[in-house]
Amino acid sequence: MIDAGALLGAMTTTAPAPVAPPAPAPRHDLPFHRLGRLGRHHWWLPPLATLAVLVGIVVVQLVPAIAPLVAGRPDGPDGYPVFGGATDTWLLVGALGLTIPVVLLAARVLQNRPAGSLSSVTGRLRWRWLGICLLVAVPVPVLTLGGGIALLALTEPAGEAALTLGAWPKVLVGLALTLALVPFQAAGEEYFFRGWLLQAVGGYTRSAIPAIVVSALAFSLAHGLGTRWGFVELVLFGLVTGWLAYRTGGLEAAIALHAVNNVVAFALDVITGGPTNDLSTAADMPWQLFVIDVPLLVAYALVVRWLAGRRRLATTTAIGAT
Repeated sequence: MIDAGALLGAMTTTAPAPVAPPAPAPRHDLPFHRLGRLGRHHWWLPPLATLAVLVGIVVVQLVPAIAPLVAGRPDGPDGYPVFGGATDTWLLVGALGLTIPVVLLAARVLQNRPAGSLSSVTGRLRWRWLGICLLVAVPVPVLTLGGGIALLALTEPAGEAALTLGAWPKVLVGLALTLALVPFQAAGEEYFFRGWLLQAVGGYTRSAIPAIVVSALAFSLAHGLGTRWGFVELVLFGLVTGWLAYRTGGLEAAIALHAVNNVVAFALDVITGGPTNDLSTAADMPWQLFVIDVPLLVAYALVVRWLAGRRRLATTTAIGAT
């Protein structure tokens, strides 16, 4: 006799036990100064890659020196072929802008990481945020020059100095070149000092302080030793822009301030008959400009940081643990 109960039991399938989903890969957040750890990272790689970047920058800086030679130009006062006038300065400014593709290529090829990680934690330059920072940055050099010149007139009255304006056709060409080349020159410096170098040092330390300090000192030394006020101002500029890169998660705030400063300085030089090969930099800053510039620099940083908080700007990127 067939056992109906046993038959019914055999025909009833038991539902399999639910399988737990695999645990998600552990994730952690990397701030901007640590993005050098993306992709290929070994303890020995950042110094070697930095050396390769410096070699690349030197190579592109040879363009202003080779171009007059290829063109068959006569030797200048230093015994090297030059175009003369402002042409050599504009070539140098353009060559500094070529720093950007050098560091982007190094990040992609040598470190096997997204080149955009040098721009921000989102992997790209945040153009809207850059535009906002540009608007905030405009008053800084304008007020610095205005206040500094007024203070110079009060403390060191020259009496004999007179403002000489350049020829207008030359001025218009110079202003066009300023707008076309100087922002890339400023951005090139930021991509190296606040992008590449900050992240190269930041790959070794969780704190952003060592990376910010090293990049700031390197930035100041790269501009040469002028006045003590100029050296300190450049260090402070590097500290502020490095802090902003860390606190806003990208280079936009640093690029905006640097670009606006340089555009205003070049434009003033062009209007008064330059630029020349003897173009002064912030390293030559007198104390009168220093005391005006530093509070404005701090004010810019605080306003930008406040705006970044209001916009809830991303300052870290989440990646899988490696």
